[in-house]
Amino acid sequence: MNWKKLKVWKETHSLVLEIYKVTSTFPKSETYGLINQLKRASYSVPANIVEGQYRNTTKEYLQFLYNSRGSLEEIRYFLLLSLDLKFLSENIYDELEKRYESASKMLNGLIKSLKSSSK
Repeated sequence: MNWKKLKVWKETHSLVLEIYKVTSTFPKSETYGLINQLKRASYSVPANIVEGQYRNTTKEYLQFLYNSRGSLEEIRYFLLLSLDLKFLSENIYDELEKRYESASKMLNGLIKSLKSSSK
């Protein structure tokens, strides 16, 4: 399957765009700190989905998906930190958290599907 057709890729790509949007309002002092970390982790999620799909084995693909999942959960922490630092409103945080929770479930579903099909 083409990665552009994966629902999880579409959602995580959309979330990258949202992260870029919301971090544009963060303090400039966070340019090389939290902003950089959030952006890097956010684009790592769909990028690992893409890269993993073009690896030679399901085992390699799964490893890239695990990396994706790690980055996704890292983002969830950074968003909570951003909320606590008052860089994000509760409304924006809640919306992003819901979307990341949903993306996490989709990613876990893809991992589960690949694991069961490789047996």
